[in-house]
Amino acid sequence: MEHSPIQLILQAGYVVKAVIVILLFFSVTSWTIIFHKLRLFSKADKESYNFIRVYEATQSPKDLFTSSKKFIASPLASLFRTVYSEKTYTEKDELKRMLRRYTTLEAEKLQRHLNFLATTGSSTPYIGLFGTVWGIMTAFIGIGKAGFASLAVVAPGIAEALIVTAIALAVAIPAVIAYNYYLSRANRMIVEMEDFSEELVDYILK
Repeated sequence: MEHSPIQLILQAGYVVKAVIVILLFFSVTSWTIIFHKLRLFSKADKESYNFIRVYEATQSPKDLFTSSKKFIASPLASLFRTVYSEKTYTEKDELKRMLRRYTTLEAEKLQRHLNFLATTGSSTPYIGLFGTVWGIMTAFIGIGKAGFASLAVVAPGIAEALIVTAIALAVAIPAVIAYNYYLSRANRMIVEMEDFSEELVDYILK
């Protein structure tokens, strides 16, 4: 087809093609993060659930430490292993400070790369808008060169501009949805770690 979306993209100017390449970079990277986080959070939830069951059934911190090595993806198990293996604390307040510090580190791991999704969701519509404006400007230049306005002269440039808009929205919308969803899951896990930290103080020091 002469004016199919693929054909319009191939016939677009260098600026519009550059915008599309940038949008494709954001899209591929965003979807890579989305699938990675889906796998990570699902595994972390499952392992944390199993770790808590072992924690409730194990009286000895030493035995729990050994069992916790099976739960690599669980932030709760990782928090316990890190604090228990360090053993530099001598009093309760010091242990609490250590737990807060490692909870923050685990929270950073959970939220890693989410900023890229937020950046994608907020910036790609504007990048697409730039391509759209450029496409429309190209259409008006075409009118000027032709010396008259007709659908045949205007349509390709307008269609080219609208395709860039559509691509930008297709990149931004999944990124925004994924960012909000994973941020919510990360915050829930952070709250679980904070609650678990309170229990760990007595569990480790008893």
